[in-house]
Amino acid sequence: MAKVPIPDTNDDLLAECDVETMSAGTKGGQRANKVETGVRLTHRPTGVRVQSRSSRSQFRNKALAVATLRERLEEMNRPVKVRRPTKPTRGSKRRRIEAKKRRSEKKANRQKPDW
Repeated sequence: MAKVPIPDTNDDLLAECDVETMSAGTKGGQRANKVETGVRLTHRPTGVRVQSRSSRSQFRNKALAVATLRERLEEMNRPVKVRRPTKPTRGSKRRRIEAKKRRSEKKANRQKPDW
């Protein structure tokens, strides 16, 4: 995936997002149900969606959501490590075969003898 340019300031990052507010959907009864403190951010260029409902303050939830969005975008920009195929070592092959032999002996010893 192509690298996504991340703005330096939170205000510029918020300008690239759609901001939705919602009720937090947590305990608190009437107060929680009538006050919209939860925040959902949708980053328009990438479609990444982040939400925060942990605080009672909409301002703090928005700051937490922007920080989470910044972390996710940085994670998307991180280069993917190239995986190189490797062969199992001779010792690991030997240990695996010995373990299989022990397991099969254990299972064979569970059987009733054929008399």
